[in-house]
Amino acid sequence: MLHFEWHEYALAAIAFGLCFAIVLLKSSFPRLSGRAGDLRAVQSMHNRLTPRVGGLGIFGALGVSVIFAPVSVSGAYADFIFATSLLFLVGLSEDLGFHVSPRWRLMAAAGASLLAIWLLGVWMPRTGIPGLDAVVDHWLVGIPLTLLVTAGISNGFNLIDGVNGLASVTAIVGSVALSQIAALAGYTTMVHLAMMLAAGIFGFFLLNYPFGLIFLGDAGAYTLGFVLSWFGIAVLINAPEASPWAILLVLFWPVADTMLAIYRRSRRNADVSAPDRLHVHQMVMRALEICILGRNRRQIANPLTTLVLSPFVIAPPIAGVLLWNQNQNAFLAVVVFGVLFFTSYAAAPGLIRRFRR
Repeated sequence: MLHFEWHEYALAAIAFGLCFAIVLLKSSFPRLSGRAGDLRAVQSMHNRLTPRVGGLGIFGALGVSVIFAPVSVSGAYADFIFATSLLFLVGLSEDLGFHVSPRWRLMAAAGASLLAIWLLGVWMPRTGIPGLDAVVDHWLVGIPLTLLVTAGISNGFNLIDGVNGLASVTAIVGSVALSQIAALAGYTTMVHLAMMLAAGIFGFFLLNYPFGLIFLGDAGAYTLGFVLSWFGIAVLINAPEASPWAILLVLFWPVADTMLAIYRRSRRNADVSAPDRLHVHQMVMRALEICILGRNRRQIANPLTTLVLSPFVIAPPIAGVLLWNQNQNAFLAVVVFGVLFFTSYAAAPGLIRRFRR
């Protein structure tokens, strides 16, 4: 069970309050009530118009968290939130109906990372790969790698944001796991920052799960991935014994889903940014409908999918905490979880056909 300090409860209340206000006001402001086109989208997993601006609540809590940040990093943290706002505003434009293509959103994530690098003067310090670690401290290698990682994880959270609660559970678990790794490494600043992020997400989660009264939207999903990826980089910078592979375990689910989507779409010679209905959570939801619940039970299958997937989402971050300073073992854990992830996905269609009602 999560334990928050008083100011973390306040941040959860802020996120909850902003999201609750959006739910109440959606009928008065059409742009807040969702877009009819979303229900016809190929990747749609819901059947009623729903506000998709939950990112407003989370970013609002992030903005207020600057007040509670440790004094030693308050200036740098404020600069980081400012850089994050670039990506948040681009995502919010998409959520409000001003079409922003996936490529422009990825460019916004890269641009926000460039701004963070410029303001903070840091980038990913190491990868846990001996040959690459010898050159990653040079900006010509380190900066492009940082852009790739942070933009990729930002997009990964957007990809897994398809059923109620899945992205927010993944982000809460990732935040708590990063705080635990930071605590083990003696990096107390990140303990506070990560737990404040977890509190803000939790406030949104209370309205998102199980009934899906509000969605993260692109602003929320991209922002969570961006902040968590940079928090992971901060741990690597300030805790030299922390393994990069342990940080990858903390963020395993969105990374694995992104790699699977790239592989799946490239095999079909499709645009890697084109949406589809073949993500893991979509397969699990259809399996629940076909094999157990029956058709037209989406209101049950949707939140149940998150419940079914939660143990698999939580397991890699637990391993990341346990192996936080064991680079080789953390790498082996990534390989094991990766093999399990991809083989399970490959076996799923056959199992669904076998057990369908």
